[in-house]
Parts: sequence; structure tokens; C-alpha cells
Amino acid sequence: MNINSILAELHAERDRIDRAIAAIEGLNSTGRRRAGRPPRKAASRRRRSRMSAAARRKMSQLMKQRWAQGKMKRSKAPKPVRHRMSRAARNKIAAAQRARWAKVRAQQKA
Repeated sequence: MNINSILAELHAERDRIDRAIAAIEGLNSTGRRRAGRPPRKAASRRRRSRMSAAARRKMSQLMKQRWAQGKMKRSKAPKPVRHRMSRAARNKIAAAQRARWAKVRAQQKA
């Protein structure tokens, strides 16, 4: 029993059924449009507007002027301040952590 041939037959049968359903729906149609988003194939493509070479040149010159005047430059954000811990503070935290673990180990032994 070849699974690939069975799948091919099932796909062909599904396609035949889909075509039959579409034909029957076409006969039974009342002419009303379907609600909601149109099917992907039926969706019309929007035409993009084209800009002339002169308009592109003019926009380019305007943008260059804006950059030159500093209107388009990014504002420099201040670097975040890094708070560094002193060695004494780190030693104090480490000692407190060692004391906590010693307490846990003592409770486990008891």
C-alpha cells in the first residue's frame, strides 16, 4: 500500500469536490456580494503614484538643506550613569551571603 498514491488520489478527489461546490454555488448565487474581505485573487492591486525626476531632485535638495541646518540631526541622548559598587560594599554583601548559607547548612545538619 503506497501512501503517496493514496494521498494523490485524495487530493484529486478534494479538488473535484471543490469544483463541484463552486459550480453549484455559482448557480445558486443571488448576486449579492460576499461580506468581509475579498478573496486574495480578486483583490485589486493599487497603482503606485510615480514621482517625476524633477520632483525627486527638488525633494533631495530640500532634504539636504534640512540636514545641513541641523533640523534632522538626532539628539544625542546622555549616556546612562553606571553605579559601580565599592569593594567594601561587595565584601559586605559576600560576607552576609556566606553567613546565610552557613545558617542554612547548620539547619540541614540539625
